[in-house]
Amino acid sequence: MAHEFESVSIEQVRAYWDARPCNVRHSPKPVGEREYFDEVEARKYFVEPHIPRFAEFARWKGKRVLEIGCGIGTDTINFARAGAEVTAVDLSEVSLAIARRRAEVFGLRGIRFIQANVEELRRSVPVEPYDLVYAFGVLHHTPRPRRALDEIRDFLGEDGVLKIMVYHRHSWRALAIVLRYGKGAFWAADRVIARHSEAQVGSPVTYTYTRRGIRALLRAAGYRVESIQVEHIFPWKVSDYVQYRYSKVWYFRVLPDRVFRWMERRFGWHLLVTARSDGR
Repeated sequence: MAHEFESVSIEQVRAYWDARPCNVRHSPKPVGEREYFDEVEARKYFVEPHIPRFAEFARWKGKRVLEIGCGIGTDTINFARAGAEVTAVDLSEVSLAIARRRAEVFGLRGIRFIQANVEELRRSVPVEPYDLVYAFGVLHHTPRPRRALDEIRDFLGEDGVLKIMVYHRHSWRALAIVLRYGKGAFWAADRVIARHSEAQVGSPVTYTYTRRGIRALLRAAGYRVESIQVEHIFPWKVSDYVQYRYSKVWYFRVLPDRVFRWMERRFGWHLLVTARSDGR
C-alpha cells in the first residue's frame, strides 16, 4: 500500500483539498466574515483542545515559525497573534485564499503565505533557519513523507524544533473505520482508512503510523525524537455534530472522564511528535 500511495500525484492531492479545505464547514456563517472565522476557531479547539497545548503558541513570541499545511489558517493566526514571525505554506491555493482573507480580517499583515508542495519545499520557500517548523495533520497526506522530511530539515535552525501530528494506526478511529467501512477486512486497512480518514470521503493519500513507525521514519530522515504523545478520540454523534450540536455517543456519555482520558492517551487518533535535527 505504501507503493500505491507513492504513485499518487501531487495534483490529485491538491485537487482533493481544493474541493474541500480542512475545517471549512466548521461554521454555517458566510466564508470570509469575522464571525465565520471566530466560529471555526471555537469549534476546532473545542473538539481538539490538545492543539493549543501542543502548539504552545505563546512560546514562539519573537520567534520564526514555518507552518507546513496551514489550511484555512486557524493555527497560523494564533501563532501570529502570539507574536511569532510566521511563514505559512499550503498545497491548496483555495485554502490559502481563505487563510489570507483571515489574516486581513484580523489585521495580521505580517504573515507570509506561500503556495508550495512540501516534497519540493525549497523550490518555493527561501531556505532560512526557523525556530519552529509545525505541520499538524499534513505529512500523512503527502505521497512521499520521507522526501518531505528531507526538505524540512534544511529549514530548522541550530536549535529549531519540529512539531508534527500524524494519524495513529493503533487508534480507536482506525479500528472503527475498518470495522464500519471495511467490514473487518484488516488486510485492506490502508485503503479503507485512507478513503474514510477525513470528512470529505476519498482522500487519495492517508498514511497511519505506530509510535515505533513514526520514530523510525524520523530517525531515518535525520531527526532526533524528543517526545511522542497520543491524543484525541472524537466522542460526538456525527449526525448532531454536522448540525452544530454536541451530544456524545451513548457509550462515551456513560464513560467516566478519567477512563475516557486513559483511552485517548493510548488509542487516540493523533500522534503528536516533537523532534529536532540530529545535525547531519
